[in-house]
Amino acid sequence: MSDTFHTQTLDLTTGRDEIALDVTDRCHAFLREVADGRDGLLNVFVPHATAGIAVIETGAGSDDDLLATLRELLPPDDRWAHRHGSRGHGRDHVLPGLVAPHATLPVIGGRIALGTWQSVVLIDTNRDNPQRKLRLSFLG
Repeated sequence: MSDTFHTQTLDLTTGRDEIALDVTDRCHAFLREVADGRDGLLNVFVPHATAGIAVIETGAGSDDDLLATLRELLPPDDRWAHRHGSRGHGRDHVLPGLVAPHATLPVIGGRIALGTWQSVVLIDTNRDNPQRKLRLSFLG
């Protein structure tokens, strides 16, 4: 059987606050449509200069801890050379250097092979842009 490639772009609203948005269910729904029980790779990509994709635990505070750590590492103040937008917006443009805008994950039997507590999470600290796109691509 030859490999097939499927891709889909989703529109998301993240709001005007920093957010760790769990997109795992959206990934599973996409794979149910296109993977048909096959093995392969899922690429999750956010085509924005101010957001990233993380594979972390959610619901037990780790998502909030990540956002708090990013605030400490990248304070929303006036130190940034990139100065358009709201105060401290330059830090949002540094975020993808720490939280990559993509993740490639193994798919086994049509499901993402995540660990017990792992979720796929869109990290968005940009309060100026509440509209995001998420591209899901499956090769298998």
